[in-house]
Amino acid sequence: QVQLVESGGGLVQPGGSLRLSCAASGFTFSRYAMSWYRQAPGKERELVAAITNGGGSSNYADSVKGRFTISRDNAKNTVYLQMNSLKPEDTALYYCKAQYYVSNYWGQGTQVTVSS
Repeated sequence: QVQLVESGGGLVQPGGSLRLSCAASGFTFSRYAMSWYRQAPGKERELVAAITNGGGSSNYADSVKGRFTISRDNAKNTVYLQMNSLKPEDTALYYCKAQYYVSNYWGQGTQVTVSS
């Protein structure tokens, strides 16, 4: 059974940091590119960051470049999103996604709220 379980979300003040984790099971994690998406209320889901299956390459949305870092540990079947210098506009439900050719899986999401 495929599972992607996100964790690490919460309430943080502007300028603060959070580290999201996404634990994968039920598929060969090391084959899959991984990404983080987010969806704010009333907005479409958007790509935040992505990383290749081996972790050698990553890309980011312009809005998070220099503040967020995606990484993965294939031995632990986990992908991370380190979020620094958080802004109120980063408030959203954050999802991880696994993709290998036409096969893709989504997690249920973890809420990140940036507010004073």
